[in-house]
Amino acid sequence: MKKLFLLSIVIILMSYSINVVFKEKVKNKQFDFNENSYVRVKRNATGVIEQVPFEEYIIGVVSGEMPVSFDIEALKAQAVAARSYVLTKMIQNINNSYDVVDTVSNQVYLDDDKLRSNWGANYENNIAKIKEAVLGTRGEYLTYNGEVVNAFFFSTSVGKTENCVDVFGGNLPYLVSVSSTWDENVSPVFSVNNTFTLNDFYAGLDLPYNEKINVEIINTTSTGRIKKIKINEKEYTGSEVAKLLSLRSAFFTIEQDGDKVYVNTKGYGHGVGMSQYGAYGMAKEGYKYDEILKHYYTGVEISKM
Repeated sequence: MKKLFLLSIVIILMSYSINVVFKEKVKNKQFDFNENSYVRVKRNATGVIEQVPFEEYIIGVVSGEMPVSFDIEALKAQAVAARSYVLTKMIQNINNSYDVVDTVSNQVYLDDDKLRSNWGANYENNIAKIKEAVLGTRGEYLTYNGEVVNAFFFSTSVGKTENCVDVFGGNLPYLVSVSSTWDENVSPVFSVNNTFTLNDFYAGLDLPYNEKINVEIINTTSTGRIKKIKINEKEYTGSEVAKLLSLRSAFFTIEQDGDKVYVNTKGYGHGVGMSQYGAYGMAKEGYKYDEILKHYYTGVEISKM
């Protein structure tokens, strides 16, 4: 009994030493969160893992992921989405050495030194606006049936967002296709024209030269993004083509005119979850951040730590 008592004391003391504290209750997936927790951020440039205070991390993400010129309600929506996203990563990676990386692989995070450098004389005004958005939603995150939402977001839709199952394979009920008509009017990258020489086009796709491009679209998502495509008998996913040719999205058309190849894209990003320019358009029309979030994430609730 004495040994058991001492072991219990050790376990209790260890639990207080952990910077990131979550307790998963198996029946209803509720999580206890310590507001003084840190996010373990792996810096891509150095490989160093930094422990960043949670809300400070959210400030750095909102600053890195959304233009500070956006309306405050869009920035608030971004703060709640970013908070939700990192919570899922902290839960998933609690036994790993870090929670997130500081790039688009997870969420772009910019520290204060980088923001001062980027913003220069505008730093004080810009950081005040970002802090207003973050502190105005302090501790708020999204849940679906009591579980933290994996709140994907991206730049610009094609007029609708994507079903998660079509892009990532997971069938999440809160990540389903919804209308996003605002993007076309506010996003500078809603439609982009790309021009390649025939040689560069083939080199990018690692295909042998051929005077004629033969394109067969095998299937698409519900919005028209390409899932599978065959180019000169070689099969690709739409995402593979977008990556190889540095396109903004997998919604594209390919047209050949002699030695020129025109690849036109719509949208920017994977298309799942909240469109950032859609959020901006909604905010400009007077929608509040909670309305924006509940539009892009179906059936969610806003919870607070």
